[in-house]
Amino acid sequence: MVKNPCSPIGVFDSGIGGLTVAHAITKLLPNESLVYFGDTAHLPYGDKSEAAIQAYSIKIADVLLSRGCKVIVIACNSASSASYELLKEYVNKQAHVINVIDPMVTWVASHLAGKKIGLIGTKRTIQSGIYSRKLKEITESITLSSLATPLLAPMIEEGYFNNKISHDLIEEYLQNKMFENIDALILACTHYPLIKSEIESYFKNTINILDSSEIVALALKDLLVSNNLLSHSPPSHSFLVSDYTESFEASTQLFFGKIVRLQKHPLWN
Repeated sequence: MVKNPCSPIGVFDSGIGGLTVAHAITKLLPNESLVYFGDTAHLPYGDKSEAAIQAYSIKIADVLLSRGCKVIVIACNSASSASYELLKEYVNKQAHVINVIDPMVTWVASHLAGKKIGLIGTKRTIQSGIYSRKLKEITESITLSSLATPLLAPMIEEGYFNNKISHDLIEEYLQNKMFENIDALILACTHYPLIKSEIESYFKNTINILDSSEIVALALKDLLVSNNLLSHSPPSHSFLVSDYTESFEASTQLFFGKIVRLQKHPLWN
């Protein structure tokens, strides 16, 4: 697998959640160019079937490969659980593929052995049982309590965070008895870092709230270094969406602190 180090990194999600990962990548790796694809026509992925998510992922991979991406980052837990193995096989030697689940599992297993951990995510991610299964492959010492929180991602996509609506909904989910006496909470959806401060406030800053954005960025750096793919050129970023929305453009500009022009790229014409 030979790629030009100056080739971009492809990042995709159903909507704005993957921007948390993209932003972490640009902070850690400021010379890397990104091609971000937000599948806004099909969000959220969390309530879609596995077959549908796989179909979207393959179509998006085609777009990112056509842009010459050296790595594809699946910046979505639902797509990571449903499509990672398929996408690796489909992409084959054209690019590396990283998901957002494995780096988190590895970090938790090495840093939180013997602890009681909570996890919140979409229905698709929770029903897959992928975090529990992968953790048990590494260690039996962690107790994991998982809860589907399906209303959070749509709420965030609609811009409802840091207000009464988000506070009430977060409290409704997190007061579940399964989260009593947990040592940490995994945010198993890339949208959730946008409400991380509210979740910290609910727990009165007494537990570790774990989001995957920085952990995934570190895993990406390790991959680039080990394959001699680090870029040392000035970056250039592109932002594609399957359906244009003003809220997505505004969120993108908020994350990256500059005017961003979205390019509409439907998956099916």
